[in-house]
Amino acid sequence: MSTISCDNCPLRRKDGFLPFKSEEVAFMNRFKTGEMVADSGTQLFMEGARAAQLFTVLSGMGIRYKTLENGRRQVIGFVTPGDFIGLQASVLDAMCHSVEATTPMRLCVFNRSRVFELFQNQPERAFALTHIAAVEEHFLGDALTTVGQRGALEKIGWSLHRFYRRARSLDLHKDNTCPLPFRQQDLADALGLSLVHTNKTLAKLKDRKIAHWSNGILRILDEKALAELSGIDPDNIHQRPLI
Repeated sequence: MSTISCDNCPLRRKDGFLPFKSEEVAFMNRFKTGEMVADSGTQLFMEGARAAQLFTVLSGMGIRYKTLENGRRQVIGFVTPGDFIGLQASVLDAMCHSVEATTPMRLCVFNRSRVFELFQNQPERAFALTHIAAVEEHFLGDALTTVGQRGALEKIGWSLHRFYRRARSLDLHKDNTCPLPFRQQDLADALGLSLVHTNKTLAKLKDRKIAHWSNGILRILDEKALAELSGIDPDNIHQRPLI
């Protein structure tokens, strides 16, 4: 497998990401140490483990989860192309959650030991890293509000709308459809719902001709209605940094 140069990164030209300056691209070419391919089911990070590497997802999707004392798994987030994963291990010495590939993934690889170079030599790239952390914090606030205060229909509408908006920013959508290769159980876990309640709520969205999710494909039937359910302003779209 040939390594993709940062000059030719397929993600850099996507609408969802902030642009790079030429000197930033040159630095990222030096900062990147290689690429890795992971099969579905691969554990990219294990909770409590130290990690020598950090990754940016070039393609594929995965889940973030925590394991409870009784062995049960709590999904805390989903991983899509452009996400930077492993920052916890860089700052806190160990991961506070696990990350697993749901589909085959291709990842840019960075050495954890070199992260401080961003702050020493590339302040704008260092700010991008801080921006990513701030976006994650903002998302967790939205997610906690959704889990704690919204009903099942609004919870699932919020999630599906976020997935679709992210897919659109990555050019992964076509004819109002996008890949959503997760299990209903994963979505139920993330939203604090039972699998039965999740299944019934998805059926309601289909019956109301708002959205339909089946066989790993999400089809948006009425985007305006889905946006109203989600409580997300469809015009409030922010680009995010890419590491």
